[in-house]
Amino acid sequence: MSTLLRSPRECASWTWDLEEFVPRGLESALTVAARMSAVLREHELLVPESLEWDWFVHGSGGTGLSTRMSLPGPIDDEEVPLRVARSRPVGFPDAQVGSILVVGSGTWTDSRGQKHGEHRLVELTVAPDAPGVWAELAVFHDIWGPFDFRGLRHPEVEERNAPRLAVALQSLEALLGVSAEPGDPTYFGSAEGHGVKAPDVIGGRGPDLTDLL
Repeated sequence: MSTLLRSPRECASWTWDLEEFVPRGLESALTVAARMSAVLREHELLVPESLEWDWFVHGSGGTGLSTRMSLPGPIDDEEVPLRVARSRPVGFPDAQVGSILVVGSGTWTDSRGQKHGEHRLVELTVAPDAPGVWAELAVFHDIWGPFDFRGLRHPEVEERNAPRLAVALQSLEALLGVSAEPGDPTYFGSAEGHGVKAPDVIGGRGPDLTDLL
């Protein structure tokens, strides 16, 4: 069982607008997801297991329906777009794929140096048509910053995890050819550069965020 607390909203996120660099469309988005996932796998942050997405209809919005598809092979396998198309809801023949979440597991290191697997350690999302392809990486755990969710410092945990995330973000920027933009702040934190922004400190402690966990 996981020993990590997970926040209901992201602690930090980074977004890449690829409209000027990547053609619109499902195949392009899946290619981007595959290339980004390869970088994240290299840094033990994400091993893809499945894809999840919502369906929407141009002019009328979301359908309220979503699909989850396991990945027996690579994300950019030529069969994947065909499987996505075959999963279109029968009642919405004009439905289009919304943003695609790449679901999988990653590895984090505790204060003693032991490694642990964690489902959805990071979340990678790509969108095929909004109005162009964009991608987002989000984190939901306290291991990437200087304080845990209770507001206590945990330097050993941060030192064993945050640098790996920073290097992965730098590698993604090099891969995509565009710098990441920090996502909007949430109650649980925000991005700054290639890491999680340090919170305000009062009496040597950060904010206690456990009331919303």
